[in-house]
Amino acid sequence: MQKVPETFQEFIKRHPQIGAAYERLSDECQKSGPLSERERAIAKLGIAAGSHMEGSVHSQVRKALDIGLQPNEIRHVITLGLTAIGFPRMMAALTWAEDILRMQNIKE
Repeated sequence: MQKVPETFQEFIKRHPQIGAAYERLSDECQKSGPLSERERAIAKLGIAAGSHMEGSVHSQVRKALDIGLQPNEIRHVITLGLTAIGFPRMMAALTWAEDILRMQNIKE
């Protein structure tokens, strides 16, 4: 798994019970339906882009890469949001995805 941001790590150190509860909730959400790990990653990336949350896009791109999504697939997921969230928001999300791809030295 990719490095978790320091801010999140510090929060968990200060509030371990909240961190544990958050992880349990996340695990239950993952197991609650029929979607595969790959399908869940694609959905969560789309939701992150649509909610216009930079940190969430960064996190979902890292997680998508961890499970094997390719950069062109990540970019396509975000591009699909164009007609739903508008060009400026789609471009912002694409820029945030590129931040992570660049940090990972992924050029394709």
